[in-house]
Amino acid sequence: MGITAHEMCHVTIIMSCIVTITLSDVHVMQDRNSQDNESDEHGDPTRAIGAMTTADRPEWDTNGYTMFCPCMGNFGNQVEYLIGTLAFAKALDRTLVLPPFRVKKNVPFSTWFRVEPLREFHRVITMEDFLEYLSPDRWPDGQRVGYCSQAPTTNETCDMKKGNPLGPFWNELNIDFDDHVRFPPTDHPVIVHRFPPAPYPMKAGNRFIQGYIQWNEETLSRAQDEIIRLFHGEKYVGIHLRTGPDWVSSCSMTLGLPNAMASPQCLSPGQMVFLEMCYPPVEYILNHTRSAVLKHSARHVYIATDRLSYFKELSEVMSPIDVEVHHLDPHLPQMDLMILGQADFFIGNCVSSFTSFVKRERDATGKPSTFWGFPV
Repeated sequence: MGITAHEMCHVTIIMSCIVTITLSDVHVMQDRNSQDNESDEHGDPTRAIGAMTTADRPEWDTNGYTMFCPCMGNFGNQVEYLIGTLAFAKALDRTLVLPPFRVKKNVPFSTWFRVEPLREFHRVITMEDFLEYLSPDRWPDGQRVGYCSQAPTTNETCDMKKGNPLGPFWNELNIDFDDHVRFPPTDHPVIVHRFPPAPYPMKAGNRFIQGYIQWNEETLSRAQDEIIRLFHGEKYVGIHLRTGPDWVSSCSMTLGLPNAMASPQCLSPGQMVFLEMCYPPVEYILNHTRSAVLKHSARHVYIATDRLSYFKELSEVMSPIDVEVHHLDPHLPQMDLMILGQADFFIGNCVSSFTSFVKRERDATGKPSTFWGFPV
């Protein structure tokens, strides 16, 4: 199940630290000339797609709004927090202000995803539209507050911008926090959470919400062009490998543990993380991928990875059965996500939130998947 009424009440009565904030003229991502290497051939990642016409301008929701900084973890983690916060906003019956993703800099939600499908699940508005059309009159400078969920007895200062990425996230929205008092968050029209009001790992009952998070046409068309170019309409197996040094450390800490990171997506209560599912040996990867290719009559293998691809090893195994291996290593990992999401069969890393994004999307569209350590 998703968030329960009991949990909703528990969350809303927590004593909070409220911070009054001021906001100068909001021009999100003003400096178009200071782009880092996340744009180039993929276009400007900070550009929200689709300007709003006068007729489409939103009306104020008298039930209130909630917003948060997705400032914990990589893109996969941020999407899990977003899904949990969507469930949270629905339970509170407040409109969720969709935050930009934090990928070195703020990237508006609509740069990669469509907004309308989410509205089939619950009321949402992008951060950019909220700040431009609603904030000046309804949430003006000097009347804005941010909430740090804390126990009533804590003496910790509520610093909404302390650390990275908290500080850079709000700075790019030109939002400053300059005072704080303690107060319960009742009767406040806009609740701004310092961190996502959602658990990680995400609740199993909320995974279906992924079906409402859909790539926009401009973004998806780039992936579809690559799919046509690489696979020529033939079947392909997509695999996700986590082989970076940080993942070696993560696996060493999670082996033998339940509910580690994204592992609940493949483990039942009481089951533990094991080696093959977290950091499978090379020989195991080769054999498992070959079995999947043969079972699903695929002509291609697509590799997405954070470090080592094992391209050479996989090519040597696949060559005798006339299967071609591909590895793009794109600037934007979202390209890998889209290509994996369209594969005829997918093998992922159960402990990884990157894999969990792909798995949830494929579940929503009825495509088959499995994980390292599990049958193909």
